[in-house]
Amino acid sequence: MSESPRRRLPRWSVRSRILASILVVATLGLGGAGLVTYVVQRMHILDGVDAQLESRVAHARSIAAGAKAATVSAALTDIMTRLVPDEDEGSIGILNGRPAIGPPFPTDLPLDESPAFVKTVVGNVGTNRVWLGSTVLGGAPVRYIAVPITIAPASEVGIYVDAVSLRAKLDDLNSAFRTYAIVAVVALAAIALVGWFVAGRLLSPIRRLRVAASRITASDLTERIPVAGRDDVSELTETVNEMFDRLDVSMTSQRQLLDDIRHELKTPITILRGHLELLDSGNPADVESARGIAIDELDRMSNLVDDIESLAETERATLVRRPTDIADLTADVFAKVSVLRHHRWELREAAHARVDLDPERITQAWLQLADNAAKYSPEGTTIVLGSRIDDGFVEFWLSDAGPGIPPEAWNRIFERFGRVDTGRGIRGSGLGLPIVAAIAAAHGGRVTLSSTAAGSRFGILVPTGTPLADW
Repeated sequence: MSESPRRRLPRWSVRSRILASILVVATLGLGGAGLVTYVVQRMHILDGVDAQLESRVAHARSIAAGAKAATVSAALTDIMTRLVPDEDEGSIGILNGRPAIGPPFPTDLPLDESPAFVKTVVGNVGTNRVWLGSTVLGGAPVRYIAVPITIAPASEVGIYVDAVSLRAKLDDLNSAFRTYAIVAVVALAAIALVGWFVAGRLLSPIRRLRVAASRITASDLTERIPVAGRDDVSELTETVNEMFDRLDVSMTSQRQLLDDIRHELKTPITILRGHLELLDSGNPADVESARGIAIDELDRMSNLVDDIESLAETERATLVRRPTDIADLTADVFAKVSVLRHHRWELREAAHARVDLDPERITQAWLQLADNAAKYSPEGTTIVLGSRIDDGFVEFWLSDAGPGIPPEAWNRIFERFGRVDTGRGIRGSGLGLPIVAAIAAAHGGRVTLSSTAAGSRFGILVPTGTPLADW
């Protein structure tokens, strides 16, 4: 039995989630504020109703105490006559457990029409007990108060009851709350409409980012996102555009590297193929000659691969900086190059300073310059090197006596496989000077070059101040 595929839940866009969050917060805020206001105002109205009823009781007792009536019935009549109920009130005089006296005119709240109410009041009120309670009459909530009326030594038991319709008291509040609810719904609709457009506008760079990212391929990294505004999303757009720039440079560099490698390997492969195709296997001399050529070309390809690997490691490595004595570093490098034969080596000067740098990488770059000078300078000539401090930089320099490099080729020789035939010959892989340039750039510096027909002078400039971040 095959397992049924999982049901995919619908995906909500960021715009929808933002709008939903805004609406939830706005609904809770408006609803909470309205509810709290309603409850507080309702309690205030109910407290006012209770105060009104208690005031009625005080007046009723005052009337009964000052009346000249000899009976409870006469006292209740006097109270009912003088305490006229308002429109939202009703009153009744109960004598010996039965409704006996009503207000002088009909009211909106006839209390004598509910025997159950009268029975409840009689049961709750004692001879000296005032009862304040709530009930429902005619489907409407009512707040009432009952006070016993007695005149000694009469045996009659009277009760004065005054009630207030809570529906009438709360009607204005309920109406206002309904109006508030309608206004709140309209406000939420307006918030939803404005929030939808604002969220869409704020997220439009992200949508353009998604579209641009979907269009980017390894062969086309030119897509960029327009930057508008000065907010966090705009900063994100700028950062992504910078990332695209770096990817573009990286991909262009990789394509250039592959093109250069293909070009560099084409010649030895062609040479090997040509000699193998013309090889006479029956001629030992021919076989030995082809073998020597093949080994020589394979060694050249092996050296090329080693140089490419060295350049890649140099470009992605992390500097190990430490305070370094420049004079000691200069002496160490001179000791290493002075054993190279066929040339005279001279140490012209050494800077006396301590600089924060990677001595192993500087040594690698300086020895590469020395190797180039030894290759291109005539045998027996003098190669001079030294170090010095100049205008916030320490310079590690080397001067040879080669045929020189034309100015139009100065930039080319620092590119990968950038070799120039100017009488110096074409030797090596063409990756030595790019490695030197990469090491100098990693230290926040650069490589300098001056060249004439009498020779060339290379310098590695490294700042003596605060080092730059890792590269």
